[in-house]
Amino acid sequence: MAIIRSVLDTDLYKFTTSYAYSKLYPRAYGQFRFIDRARTRYPEGFAERLRAELDAMAELRLSADEELFLHRELPYLPPTYIDFLSGFRFRPEEVQVSQDAEGYLSIVAEGLLYRITLWETPILALVSELYYRCMGAEPDMDYAEQAIIAKAKKLTEHNITYSMFGMRRRFSFEVEDRMTELLKQHSGDNFYGTSNVHIAHKLGLKVSGTHPHEWIQFHGAMFGYKMANYMAMEDWINVYDGDLGAVLTDTYTTDVFMKNFSKKHAMLFTSLRHDSGDAFEFTDKVIARYRELRVDPKIKYIIFSDGLNTDRAIEIADYCRGKIGATFGIGTNFSNDVGNGIKPMNIVMKLWQCKMTERDRWHPCVKLSDVAGKHTGIPSEIELAQRTLGLDEGQQS
Repeated sequence: MAIIRSVLDTDLYKFTTSYAYSKLYPRAYGQFRFIDRARTRYPEGFAERLRAELDAMAELRLSADEELFLHRELPYLPPTYIDFLSGFRFRPEEVQVSQDAEGYLSIVAEGLLYRITLWETPILALVSELYYRCMGAEPDMDYAEQAIIAKAKKLTEHNITYSMFGMRRRFSFEVEDRMTELLKQHSGDNFYGTSNVHIAHKLGLKVSGTHPHEWIQFHGAMFGYKMANYMAMEDWINVYDGDLGAVLTDTYTTDVFMKNFSKKHAMLFTSLRHDSGDAFEFTDKVIARYRELRVDPKIKYIIFSDGLNTDRAIEIADYCRGKIGATFGIGTNFSNDVGNGIKPMNIVMKLWQCKMTERDRWHPCVKLSDVAGKHTGIPSEIELAQRTLGLDEGQQS
């Protein structure tokens, strides 16, 4: 049986970003590249097995019940886009996969951005699950289930609101599904939902999500790094008119974002998402910026999502209490804490280059993380972005 068995087996932000591209930039092209930060050597024949799984995705179709679910639960997606999804078919020829003699894996997805963005999350989930299969790894489900129940109860005891953000580096679909089910059973109202649209549909949960770095990377490549955050927020507002009011801050470092974060944006966006760097320093910066803009931080939220576990979420929540709202997206620690010495993969799929139309030249895309070593892109373009934004070259990875 194929690993990806539903068009909805993906994170919410893939659909919301796809629609935003289709509405504002329907002719834009993008190229995503796979990055394995751990430099994993994959077993012989891995690329061929991945190719077979990608080919099988061409058979996926949105069911009538899934379509009704989207209309009911995602009202910010218009009927025209849901109609598009009902006829959407993955095209495996958009993805190139290869493996060199040393076992290193290359994956490149290229095409119209509103389509090609939909490959990112399924590809990461495929690589993760296939790798464990090839290595003969078996989860200790007794351990995993007891651990997730303990985590759910502890978070609930501390009155923490959180979501499952665990698809991209999950051990398997079955593990993510079961862990999400247990969170629902043992957390009550503290468990907000999941970013995985398929599992939300399957288990009757709310769908949770923000938007990705790629949206801001695209704007940086098309409109310049100094205007990237501002233009990305303006375009998101133009598309969603106040819905989906969470925004990432660290595409070109949080310090740069704060300079672009205006009173208008502070009022319209309900929350900022923390995804790299020190969580406590970030909280202080956010509160200071809200106060500078004469916005009460107590009516706003931070969504923390950077490599969290239960204890870390509790620690951060305690720091934020009484100062600013805090919610949490916990991913790999929920979907890939399965014992038996199994370690989660450290893989991402990033927008590498883009262009406004097929005939235009490619523009490189970069991401400047708040953590040294997590910048992505061509080194010369990273340097250019840093010079343009007046960043210390010592931050470069």
